[in-house]
Amino acid sequence: MIITVTLNAAIDKSLSVPNFRLGRRHRTVEQRTMAGGKGVNIARTLKELGQPVIATGFAGGATGTRIVERLTEESILNDFVRIRDESRTNTSVLDPTTGEQTEINERGPAVSPPEIELFHDKLLYLARGAAIVVFAGSLPRGVDADLYALLVRDLQRTDVITVIDTDGDPLRQAVRAEPDIVSPNVLEAEELVGHEFASEEERSHAVAEIAALGPREVIMTLPDGCFAQVLIDGQPRLKRARIEPREPIATRGSGDAFLAGYLAARYEGRAPDHCLRFGVACGAESTGRFGAGQIEPREARRMMGEVELSTVEPAEVT
Repeated sequence: MIITVTLNAAIDKSLSVPNFRLGRRHRTVEQRTMAGGKGVNIARTLKELGQPVIATGFAGGATGTRIVERLTEESILNDFVRIRDESRTNTSVLDPTTGEQTEINERGPAVSPPEIELFHDKLLYLARGAAIVVFAGSLPRGVDADLYALLVRDLQRTDVITVIDTDGDPLRQAVRAEPDIVSPNVLEAEELVGHEFASEEERSHAVAEIAALGPREVIMTLPDGCFAQVLIDGQPRLKRARIEPREPIATRGSGDAFLAGYLAARYEGRAPDHCLRFGVACGAESTGRFGAGQIEPREARRMMGEVELSTVEPAEVT
């Protein structure tokens, strides 16, 4: 079983608005409303890929009820802690004429210490039957930035693989808790190491630098693939995976689809190279879908043949 944790779950509204301009009145040509948040998106892709997954986190108010109902309608197993405050709604506006995408994400609910403690107990219970636990997305109000780090340390007493996909202070503290995998995108990685990357060499150096902070493996996603430091026969190996970007319909959630694909292959016991290829293929395939976390598994498997994978000489970390 794979558990995805979404502490700041949402209802995601995706709107397709041609020739979108601020300050103007528009009409949508397509719209979709789904349960969302990074962990929920990952769960959706894992479900599409046929993997056993359960989504958990916080859900509050009428919006929280809608989140749970939408997941149930999609036959995604879920077990959320109900909280008093209202869960958030996020809105994404895609202009199909330019490909530009504008996202407006609400702050989300305030969560009390007793609600956090209730979730903590639920997660430890669920983890008894899990192989992988993924912590993904932002933290809601009232939650200390070290919560992911604390939960990772608690789970280290078990045999589960811990995965972190977040940003800012929660990511900075989580990497020092030595999770098994962290998966930032380029902007999140730049913020973590404190500088921008101007070249492929700097990106590869950053992956090694992040790994030196604590996590066993690091996967940095890029628009055309990823840089990854993974363990092969117990030794760290730096990999670069590339795929020719396709003309996207929407890019929202492509990183979530990448991570879901990687973890699905890993759950099946595939070799690291296979996991990276499949992750990149899933991320690329998802950009042809309107709505985060959606994927066509057969097409993703076909696209694995388009992924170029190479070994990179490790950069020296100072």
